[in-house]
Amino acid sequence: MTRHDIPDPHLSMLTVPQAVYLRELTADFFFTRHGVRPAVEGDVVEHAGRLSPLKNLAQRCRAVGEEQWPALVEQHFGNLETASRGEESTQELLRAAYPRLLPDDFFPADAASGFRYVQPVAEGLILAFALDAPASVRILTDRDVAGAGHRELWTAGVANLRRDPVEHVEVRGPQGALLHSVSGGSHFVASRALVLPDLVRSVTGRELPAAGALVAVPTRHLLAFHAIVDGTVVDAVNDLGAYALGAYEDGPGSLSPRLYWWHQGQLVSLTVFDHDRRTFSVVPPQELMELMRNLRDRDGGGGSAPEVAGGRTDVEQPEPATVEQLALTVAEFTARLEQDASGFADGFGAAVDLAHARCADDAASAKLETWEAWVTAMQVGSALFATALAREGTVPCRIGDRVLALPGTATATGIAPYAHARAWLDAFWLAVVCREQERITTLCRVPVENLRSADPVDDYVLHWIDTLQSYWLGRPMDDIVQKLVATMNTSGRDVATRTPRDFLDLIDYQPVALFHRLVTKDHAAFAEALTEALAHHDTYWNGSRAPRGRVALGPLAMACLAYEMGFPVDVDKTLPYLPKYLLNREWLGEFTT
Repeated sequence: MTRHDIPDPHLSMLTVPQAVYLRELTADFFFTRHGVRPAVEGDVVEHAGRLSPLKNLAQRCRAVGEEQWPALVEQHFGNLETASRGEESTQELLRAAYPRLLPDDFFPADAASGFRYVQPVAEGLILAFALDAPASVRILTDRDVAGAGHRELWTAGVANLRRDPVEHVEVRGPQGALLHSVSGGSHFVASRALVLPDLVRSVTGRELPAAGALVAVPTRHLLAFHAIVDGTVVDAVNDLGAYALGAYEDGPGSLSPRLYWWHQGQLVSLTVFDHDRRTFSVVPPQELMELMRNLRDRDGGGGSAPEVAGGRTDVEQPEPATVEQLALTVAEFTARLEQDASGFADGFGAAVDLAHARCADDAASAKLETWEAWVTAMQVGSALFATALAREGTVPCRIGDRVLALPGTATATGIAPYAHARAWLDAFWLAVVCREQERITTLCRVPVENLRSADPVDDYVLHWIDTLQSYWLGRPMDDIVQKLVATMNTSGRDVATRTPRDFLDLIDYQPVALFHRLVTKDHAAFAEALTEALAHHDTYWNGSRAPRGRVALGPLAMACLAYEMGFPVDVDKTLPYLPKYLLNREWLGEFTT
C-alpha cells in the first residue's frame, strides 16, 4: 500500500493526500473570507475561538469528485457562519426544536460546560436538543434550555419529530432476516430511536413486540431495526451489525457503528470494542442470549447467537432451507438412525420444518407428499421419546416404510437432553393431527419431571403438558381443571420469564384457551377462540420465512380433537393455517403408519 492509498488517521474516509487537500481548502476559505489562516489540525478547524468538525464535510467530499470540493467547502462553512446564534424567543425555539442523538464525543472538552443539560442515552450516544433553523442546525445551550424549559422542549421536540417525513423500506438481510430501513434528509431520522415504539407503529402498522428490537443508528439520516419475533433474530444480529459499521463509515452525518437492543424503553449497546486490536464484536447480554437461543430452538434452527468481529460474523448462518434440502436432510437422518441416534434433535427439527414447509404451496394438504411429510415428522417425534426413555437394548420404531431397531438413549442420570418439553409438545401435536392414539398414549406416559430435567422451561409449559396427559389418560375432570388453572396462573408476565412475551401470548397460550372451550364443550366459544388463535398466529409470524409460520400447529391439533368430538369445525374456512385434509382426516389409512 502506497502513501496515496493510506487512510488518514483523523479523517479515515479519505486518503492522506485527500485529507491534506481538504484541510488546505478549509484554511483557504477562512483566509479569503476573514483574512486569517486558521489552525486546521486532525479533524477540526479552529477559528475565532470556535471549533468546527471536518468529519461530515469529509464524508460528503468522498462521495463526489475532487473538482467539486471547493464548492462543498464554501457551502458548508458558509452555512455555519449564517447559523443561529441564540436570539430566538421561547416560541421560536419550541416551534423548531428537536431531540437529537449525538455521538458521545461530539462536544470538545472546552465547550462541554455550556451543555450541561445533555444526558447519556446509551453507550456511545447522548441526547441534546437542536434548533432546525432555515440555514443550519444549532445545538441548544444550557441558556436556551433554561429559558424554554426542558420538559416543554421535549414535548414540542417529539411532536416535531413525529411530523418529519421518512422513507420506510422492508429488506431481507444477506442471511434472510427481515430488516426495516428508515431514512430521510432530516438531521433527526436517527433520533426516532428515542420513540421507537411510535416509529414501528407508524411505518409497519404493528406494535413493537415485547421482546423489543435490534436497532442501528449509523448516521443521523438512517435508522434500521429488526423486530424480535422469531429465530431470525440470530441472523439479524449479523446483518444489522455489518450494516451499522458500513453505513457509519460511509456517512455523511456518522453517528454510531454500534448495534443496540431496544428493550423495555431503553437502548442497550451490544457492541464491544477492542481498541488495542482495533476490532469489535457483538456480545448480547445474558437475557438476550437466552431469548435468542429459545427462539432459534423453537423455530428448529438450532445453534446459538453468533458473535460479530471486525464487521464480519464469526459464525455464518445458512439461508433458510428449501423443501428439497429439508427432504434430503430428513432422508439422510433416517437412513443412518439405526447406527447413530445422536442427531435426533436436528433430525426431528428438520422433519417438523419439512411438514410445515410442504404446506407453503399446498395449504390444504391435498398432496400425498405433504401427508407423507406429516406422518414422517409424527413418527420421528414418537421415536425420539420412545428411545429417550430406554436405557438398554433397542426399540422398534416405524419411520416411513421401515421398522427400525433404534438404540435406547437414556442415561444413568436421566432422559436424553433433546427429549425436552418443547419437543414433547411438538410430538404430541403431530400424533393428534395424525390420529395416532397409541402413540399419543405412549407420549402421555412420559414423566413430566423427566421433561423438566432435560431442559429448563417456564413452569406453565410443564403444567400444560401435565394437563394434556391427564386429559388423554382419562383422569378425573376436577384434576384436569386444577392443572389447567395451574397452567394459567403460571403464565403471567411476572412468573413466566424465560419465554418471550409475544410468543407466549400469541402462540403458546392459544391451545390452552382452545382446550378450555373444548373441555367445557362450548361450541360457539371454541369457534371464536379458534378464529382468534389463527389471527394471533398471523400477527406473530407475519414477515417471517420460518416454516413454522405456515401452519398453526397447536390450534390445528386442538381443532382435530374438536372435530373428533363432533364440534362444528368448518374445514373450508380454516385456511391457510389449518390444512383442510389434515383437519378432516381425509388421508387417514392411505398407507401404514
